[in-house]
Amino acid sequence: MIPLMKNAFLNEFETKKELSDFIAKSDRLSMGEQCNTFEKSFAQFQGAKEAILFNSGGSANLAILQTLKNLGRVGDGDRVAFSALTWATNVMPIIQMGLKPVPVDCTVSTLNVMSNTLTDLLSKMDIKVFFITNALGFTGDLGKIRDICNENNIILLEDNCEALGTKLDDGISGSFGEMSSFSFFVAHHMSTIEGGMVCTNNDEYAEMLRMVRANGWDRNLKATQQHKLREKHNIHSEFDSKYTFYDLGYNLRPTEITGFLGNSQLKYLEESNLKRKNNYDLLELVLKQNPDFVTLDHSHINFLSSFAFPVICKNQNLKEFYFSQFSGAGVEVRPMIAGNILNQPFYKKYADHNFDLPGTEKIDKCGFYCGNYVDLTDSDIEILSSCLSKS
Repeated sequence: MIPLMKNAFLNEFETKKELSDFIAKSDRLSMGEQCNTFEKSFAQFQGAKEAILFNSGGSANLAILQTLKNLGRVGDGDRVAFSALTWATNVMPIIQMGLKPVPVDCTVSTLNVMSNTLTDLLSKMDIKVFFITNALGFTGDLGKIRDICNENNIILLEDNCEALGTKLDDGISGSFGEMSSFSFFVAHHMSTIEGGMVCTNNDEYAEMLRMVRANGWDRNLKATQQHKLREKHNIHSEFDSKYTFYDLGYNLRPTEITGFLGNSQLKYLEESNLKRKNNYDLLELVLKQNPDFVTLDHSHINFLSSFAFPVICKNQNLKEFYFSQFSGAGVEVRPMIAGNILNQPFYKKYADHNFDLPGTEKIDKCGFYCGNYVDLTDSDIEILSSCLSKS
């Protein structure tokens, strides 16, 4: 059996032992110094000014959109475009906040929105925000997309939950948007069990993100930011300030366990990403020899930090055949993220789903993926290679 994931952590045995010792010795496990340290280290890894830790990647996405709403950057009915091949928690907050979701089709050969598709959309309508998803380690031509957004005063956001460490000529994925989200859920590039992060270079966004994370409080802000808020709202008592709620927020705070695991796992990340890339390269050589598959284009990517190994077949009949071939060999496979999100029941209930998305539909109907991680053995690679071979 080759599961989607084998271990919860990089260097599993050592990590679990260290975590057990940490919990046993800790007096406090609510958000504190471990979280602060992880935020600083992750910001440095991403080359970002600020990193704000959350209890999940979904919470990070929610906080990003609530931050824009609180700051008046978006209002009810504004159009927010998003990658049609994505996860539910990218889209649900758009609907929940009274914004209008606009799906953007993904190109089959890159699994992502490309700049020409965005340009085509903008010839038909204006949008206020574009929330792009970097799928399975792949990305679109993010530099060009960022330029288009800048030229049209569009706020670019990135969901980089599945592309941690991917590098392009223009920079590392997750550094192109005004805010970018990350996930540390089990089976992602690194895991804190549950956990997420938002990176930004914008001080105003960072301040509001920290307030949104903690019920609208100012408790986790810098002293200068606290003073400014308290003066604005005529709060002069330290006692009262601890129970003053300045804006809309949630309890999205992580624990010290999240922070500890983040600090532990981050030191193994680059080595793990390299192993994932090497696995991908080996399997891609086999896939390219089989005309039944679409060869994915990542020529614009300098370093592909592979999240999983995607398989896009030329048609649905071939998909069914290879799906059975993988399953019969004991390989766990799953759909392409959430597929075409417009086909999901929640989307049909709450949003306009009358959009033509041929690329995303092809990826959904003709694709699946299997796991790619540091614990794959040579024997596992042989089995996967056999599944990719034309019978």
